[in-house]
Amino acid sequence: MRAEELPKGHYPGGTIVAAALESAGVTHTFGIPGTHNIELYDAMARQNRVEPVLITDEQSAGFICDGMARSGGPLGCANVVPGAGVTHVLSGIGEAFMDGVPVLLLTCGIRTDSPYKYQLHDVDQLAIVRPLCKGTWKPTQAHEIVPAILEAAWLAQSGCPGPTAVEIPANLYLFAHDYDPAPARALVDEIGRRPVAAADFEMVQTVAEMLCGAARPLIHVGLGAADAADRLPELAELLGAVVSSTFSGKGVFAETHPLWLWPGFGTACPSQLRKIAAECDAALLLGARMGEVSTASYGVTVPEASAQVDIDAGVPGANFPVRHKVVADARGFVEALLATLHRMQRARPDVRDLTRRLADAHLAVRQEQATPPVDGRVSPDALFRATQRIFPPGTRYTTDSGNGTFLAVEHLRLDRPRHLLSPTDYSCMGYALPAAIGAAFAHPGDPVVVFAGDGALLMTGLELITAATNRLAVAVLVLRDGELGQIASFQRTLTNAAPCSVLPDYDLGALAAVAGVECRGVDSDADLDEVLQWALSKVQAGQPAVVDVRIDYGRKTYFTKGVVVANFPRLPWLERLRMVRRAIARRIVR
Repeated sequence: MRAEELPKGHYPGGTIVAAALESAGVTHTFGIPGTHNIELYDAMARQNRVEPVLITDEQSAGFICDGMARSGGPLGCANVVPGAGVTHVLSGIGEAFMDGVPVLLLTCGIRTDSPYKYQLHDVDQLAIVRPLCKGTWKPTQAHEIVPAILEAAWLAQSGCPGPTAVEIPANLYLFAHDYDPAPARALVDEIGRRPVAAADFEMVQTVAEMLCGAARPLIHVGLGAADAADRLPELAELLGAVVSSTFSGKGVFAETHPLWLWPGFGTACPSQLRKIAAECDAALLLGARMGEVSTASYGVTVPEASAQVDIDAGVPGANFPVRHKVVADARGFVEALLATLHRMQRARPDVRDLTRRLADAHLAVRQEQATPPVDGRVSPDALFRATQRIFPPGTRYTTDSGNGTFLAVEHLRLDRPRHLLSPTDYSCMGYALPAAIGAAFAHPGDPVVVFAGDGALLMTGLELITAATNRLAVAVLVLRDGELGQIASFQRTLTNAAPCSVLPDYDLGALAAVAGVECRGVDSDADLDEVLQWALSKVQAGQPAVVDVRIDYGRKTYFTKGVVVANFPRLPWLERLRMVRRAIARRIVR
C-alpha cells in the first residue's frame, strides 16, 4: 500500500518504508538482508507490492538498478546493509552517478537510540557515498521517513538524473510508530506539480537562425535527448543535418535513418564519415556532455557556430567552447525549435547527394569491418550481424568496460534509445551481466543479450544464479580472448608488451553449471547461427543461456585508433620519442 494510502495507525518502521518505496515508484529492491533491515524484508513479504530480490553480491545491486533505469524501466532501489553493503555497492553507484542514471540507494544505519560506542558496522556511511550522490538523507524520527524517500526518488529522476541515498537508522525499523498519511498525500501532490526546465523563447529563435544559416548542420545527441527521439528525424530532415551520437545516446537517432552519421564525429569516426562531419559548419549538441569516452579522449572539433543544450547548467561549454549555452529539457527544446522552424517556413533542403555519400561511406565501413575469419576464432562483424539477425527487434544489449563496448557501439545498428546499456564515464568492469538482469526485470520477457568480457565476467559472473533463479530472458555471450583485451591492446600500442593482462583459461561451462545454466561454445563464424538460435530458444523459454565465444580481437576498433590519434600528439615530443624507441626496440628483440 502506498504511503499516501496507508491508513492512520501504528506501524513498524519497515511497513512505513515499504509504503514510501511504493509511492516513489519502486517495484523491486536488490540486495542481501541483514540484521538491521529484517523489519523491511518482513514488510515487503507481507505487502507483496515491492518485490525484494536476493542477489549474490551488493556490487551487483548498483549495476542492476542502473540497468533497470537506463533501459527505460522504473527507479531501481539498491537495498543494502550498513558497512560492507554500502562499500560493496559503490562501484554501481559511481557508474550511475557519472553516466546520469537514477538509482535509489537505501541503506540501514546503526541504532541512534543507543548510548554505546563501536556498534556493528559503525562508519559514517553518508560521508562515504556523498561524493557519488546528488543528495543524501538520514531520518532521525519516524515522520521523516516518507519525505526522505519521496524527495530522494524525485531528485534521482529530476534534472540530470543520478543516484541518491537514504539511511534509515536500525531503531526506526525496529520499533512501531504513529503514522498519519496526510503529509505524504500533500507531498506526493506537490512533487507532481514541480516544473521542468523550459527553453527560453528568444534563445530557441537564436539557435534556429544559427542552424538555418549553416550550409551543413550537425546534430550530436546523448542519452539526455532520449525523450526527444521521436522528434529528431523531423528536425534533421528540416535542417538537412547529419546526426551523430554518444555511446549512451546510441539509438536516440535511428541508425537506419539515411542522415545517421556514427556514434561520434571526431578521431574515432571512420575516415569516410569523418570527412563528412568535418564539412559541417554548425552544431547542435543535445543532451550530450562531451565527456572523455564519448569524444575518444576529446578528439573532436566543434564548429564555432554551435549550441549546447542540457538540463544540467554545468554542462554547456564545459569541455568545448560553444556560441550558445542553453539550459533546458531536451524534448521541450526540440519541440520549441521545431515550432520555430515551421513558423520560419523552413523548406526542407535537398539531401539526396548527402544521403548517397553517407550510404557509400557506411558500405565502405561495413566492408572494412568484415575481416576474414581466423581459424578457431569468431570475427566481431560476423558475431554482431548474426546476433541482430537472429534476436528479435527490440532486444536490449549490455556490455562491459573495454572491447565489448567499443565493438558493440561500432557494429550494432539500433533504431531506438535505451537499448544499448554500456558503462561509459565510470567504465566499470563487471557491469554487463547485472545490468542485463536489471533490464530483464524492467521489461519482462524481452530478450537481453550480454556481451561480457572474460575478465569482467570473473567479477560478477555468479549473478547467473540470480538470472536462473528468477527465470530471466538473458543470453550471456562471453567474449573469450584470454586476456584483458582493451588494456592489452593499449599496452601493446604504447609499449609493445602486455604485462599482467593474461587471464587464466577458466572453464566457463563449469561456471555456468554452478548456476544451473547451460553453456555452449562457438569458435567459428560458420557455427554462429546454430548456437545463437539455441540461445534464443532458451531465453524465450525463460531460461538464461551462456555462449562461450572465442573472439578475434586482431583488428583494432575505430575507437582505439582514434584515442591514440587524439592523445599521442599531445605528449611532449621527447616522451613521444621515448615511447617509439622503446616499442621498436622490443619488437626487434622479440
